[in-house]
Amino acid sequence: MRKAVQFKKVDEKVVKEIYPTRKKFSRKGQNGRVLVVGGSWLYHGAPVLASLAAQRTGIDLLYLAVPKPLVPSVRAISPDLIVIPLPDFKFTKGSARRLIKKMPEVDSILLGPGMGREALEGLKIFLQELKDSSHSYTLDADALRPELIPLVRGKAIITPHTGEFKRLFKEDLSNLDFTERAEKVIKKAKEEDVTILLKGPIDVISNGEEVYANETGNSGMSTGGTGDVLSGMTVAFQSKHIPHIHAAILAAYFNGLAGDRAKEKYGFHFTASMVIDEIPFVMKEFDREE
Repeated sequence: MRKAVQFKKVDEKVVKEIYPTRKKFSRKGQNGRVLVVGGSWLYHGAPVLASLAAQRTGIDLLYLAVPKPLVPSVRAISPDLIVIPLPDFKFTKGSARRLIKKMPEVDSILLGPGMGREALEGLKIFLQELKDSSHSYTLDADALRPELIPLVRGKAIITPHTGEFKRLFKEDLSNLDFTERAEKVIKKAKEEDVTILLKGPIDVISNGEEVYANETGNSGMSTGGTGDVLSGMTVAFQSKHIPHIHAAILAAYFNGLAGDRAKEKYGFHFTASMVIDEIPFVMKEFDREE
């Protein structure tokens, strides 16, 4: 008889144990420097939502690389964003090479929000050129492609929903119970040497060794953009140089809590931007300095 996978539940105790401590006399840049790369002619909001969520998670510097035609509108959304123009309307090979030449010093990089399927070749070039760098990655949305996984092994968190998981690994999880999903996730995380945050009513998080279940969040978070919020929080925690499994756990937990707080205030009538507004309130009680 096959032994069922043993999973741990993400709760306040787990979160307190792994939540990063901020140094009292830290300087700008020491609490995380993030680059978000995304956007296209149709999807300008996704990388902005991810970037704003990353900032609210408590990093020091956020760089957002988007196609040049989007730059004026993106800059108008927030003065806190450091916006890097890319030359084309999609993430082409030329965009990738231009970004590599002018890329600021960062700790972690989010790839995918709002990019569109046409970005694959540009993403390949970008990741190949940076293969030997010390960067860590979060891959979401249009960057969740099987061709890219070999380029980020040992360095990445991926954040698929069940449909994207099927696209990546040819495994259909839609009709499986939680334990069966957890078995598939831990197996693929181990095989591919990545940390997987499988989004769902109960999130499944695994690095191939451990597996966690996160139950924060609610059905109102089916609204567009909440996945971008999650990926932004994930790359933000990743930039703090904590284990990837911890970054994924914290992002899932606090994203869900922010969504629950939004539901308390608005019922099911909230947007991804409203979830972002709640992030500081659900995180601040865990903050500590040394």
